[in-house]
Amino acid sequence: MNLKLELVAAQRGGWFSRRDAVVAGYSDADLRRYVATGEWVRITRGAYAVRGTAYESMPPWEQAVWLHVLRTRAVYHRLCGRAVVSHQSALLLHGVRIAELDLRRVHVTRMLGAGRSDGAVCQHAARPPIDAVCELNGIRTTLAARAVVETVRTTSHRVAVSVVDQAMRLRIATLQQLTDALALFASRSGIRAAARAVEFGDGRAESVGESWLRVVLAELGLPAPLLQAEIRDEQGAFVARVDFLFAEYGVIVEFDGAVKYGDGGTGALLAEKAREDRLRDLGYQVVRVTWADLADPAALLRRIRRAIARSGPLTGCFTAGAM
Repeated sequence: MNLKLELVAAQRGGWFSRRDAVVAGYSDADLRRYVATGEWVRITRGAYAVRGTAYESMPPWEQAVWLHVLRTRAVYHRLCGRAVVSHQSALLLHGVRIAELDLRRVHVTRMLGAGRSDGAVCQHAARPPIDAVCELNGIRTTLAARAVVETVRTTSHRVAVSVVDQAMRLRIATLQQLTDALALFASRSGIRAAARAVEFGDGRAESVGESWLRVVLAELGLPAPLLQAEIRDEQGAFVARVDFLFAEYGVIVEFDGAVKYGDGGTGALLAEKAREDRLRDLGYQVVRVTWADLADPAALLRRIRRAIARSGPLTGCFTAGAM
């Protein structure tokens, strides 16, 4: 990409139009050639972006997010202010990152008139009317709380909870704002499922995996654990901050994502083992959970029951994590 086109793409937030390329000196044949070689990617009708080395190093779901954000920017530009970005497209611009969201189409809400959709863009009618918007890097979006409710009305409960948890953790939506947004959609389909997710939401869940695990633990009939609890020894010295603590059972549940220790190597693993040994010295049992464990809740419940049976008298103290 020459400097002229590079500057235009930077100003647009990472994408450029066919017209931008032509003005910068490229032909339609050039566009087709760069797309064919994979150097450039066509993100939507008449809009392109450079893949780059950063794109190639991303996992597939992050690539999908990257493409969707650029596609959203291009669609918004094409609509010339007739709509604001909404639903999951708005959530991505607000910083929410959930791999399981449906990113096949860009979602916007028209300020006036009826909705319309095609295979690439879903243009929603403003029902209920949009009375407030925010601007993110030159793009107007619905408020985050409204985008959360619009999105989770049509997702599974696990995905809905992970969206709510992450929105609260990022502080882009408070419980009161989410409750107010629910009231806007009181008579719409899926609102009960959305309300259930909001009621269950907790911004102390630090990852999508922790959110999913929270749902599984609740479905197993276990009492609500303390999230991000701090464990201290008999002298009050800090020992560990744990994902989930069942204080009445003396059991700690930790979620291990696929890359949790990826950068730490052997040193991180040894440190984690020493941490667990110290927790066991205080009487706690530690149950480690991975993504694979979430697919077999019955087996997970058996492991937790065995841990309860092994836990000993607890020493030291603990405090619940703050929001």
